[in-house]
Formats: sequence, C-alpha cells, structure tokens
Amino acid sequence: MTGSMPTFRHGGCVLLLLLAGCAMPRHAPPPPAIGDASWRGAVQPGTVRYQLALGEVSSGGTAIRRVVPIYPAGQLAACPPPQEVPALLIVDQAGRVGEVRVADEAQADADRRAFIAAVRTAALQWQFNPLTINRWAADADGNSHVVDSETKPFSLDYVFRFECHAGKGMVSSADTKP
Repeated sequence: MTGSMPTFRHGGCVLLLLLAGCAMPRHAPPPPAIGDASWRGAVQPGTVRYQLALGEVSSGGTAIRRVVPIYPAGQLAACPPPQEVPALLIVDQAGRVGEVRVADEAQADADRRAFIAAVRTAALQWQFNPLTINRWAADADGNSHVVDSETKPFSLDYVFRFECHAGKGMVSSADTKP
C-alpha cells in the first residue's frame, strides 16, 4: 500500500484530538498587573528656608536612598485617571524621614487613601545626607577654617504621580533642594 495513509485503530482518536488542538487559537493569560512610581519636587507658597549668616555655608540635604512607591494593586483593575499626591517629607538631623504629611488626607476617600498610604510607606524609607551648617572664620593669617558645625532638620515637598495604562500602573516624583 504505497502512497496511502496508515490507519490507526485505537490511537486514531487521540491523534485526531491532538491535531485539532493545534488548530484551535490559544489565548495566553494576561500579564500580571504591575505598578511603578516617580516624583517631582514642588516648592509650596510660604515655604520657609534657613537664613544663613555671613560666613555660614550649608551642605547636605540630598537624597541618598529613595524607595519608589508601589502602585496600589487594588486600583489597577479600575485604572483610574492619574492621581497626584503632594507630600511634605519631614527629615530629622540624621537625614531620616520621620514624618510624611499630606494636606488633604483627612478628606480623602478610600481610593485616594490607598495612594497616600503607598507614598507614606515608601517615603518613610528614604534617607538623606544630613543638612549641615558650617560656620567659617579666618584666623590672624587669613586662613579660613570651620569654627562650628551643626546638623539641622529640614523638610521637602514632593508630588508623587500615579498613572495607569491598560492595567499597568506607573508612579513618578522628583525632589527639590532644602
């Protein structure tokens, strides 16, 4: 029987089902929803800054460790419009964030509170170089040197932005100088 197809008695149904399975379209499961974050600095009206006296120089107050907020998983399915969370980070003398203040938190609904919580959880893990104020003076020979140094607490305003595109979240932010 040259040129003819072999016949299968018992396995024919199995082979036919396997071939039919190849012809059917396959639907891959959707990728898991993920979130990302970013931030930008903002200087609020009325912000008070340290006033340096003659001979004083400040340094530090810059971020050395930032943790990106995680887009709230419960919000990804709804994919709400972009959310911005302005936050004031209160930094202690050692450069640790000890408090995160959000102005409209008390009036926020449950959905917004999820975004605020994400900001707070991340920002409390941030670390800054301590803000140091050095006082310089010149000696009798005209050589300048530090006569006194102290670290100071400070605060910075940030705006954290959460965006969702097709079930994937993005969060952004940026910093300002003390």
